[in-house]
Amino acid sequence: MQQLEFFAIPSPCIGVCQSGDKGYCLGCFRTREERLYWHQIDDGVKRKIIRACQMRKRRANAAKQPARGGDMLEQQQLGFDEDQS
Repeated sequence: MQQLEFFAIPSPCIGVCQSGDKGYCLGCFRTREERLYWHQIDDGVKRKIIRACQMRKRRANAAKQPARGGDMLEQQQLGFDEDQS
């Protein structure tokens, strides 16, 4: 049984409309087709797109982050141990 929706699902657009390397919008992480047909698709598909966008954003942010512990290892290799005061 499908749940009734009382409110329309708004577009996740934040006004940063530029395509990244993988073709996703750098603002909302939707594909060109997802942005183009947003007003024509049903709410169930919109929910799936929003979940996909959240995952794309997490992956993009994780790729920007340096590996954990990398800074500490680099400091130790450079001789900046805290014990050497």
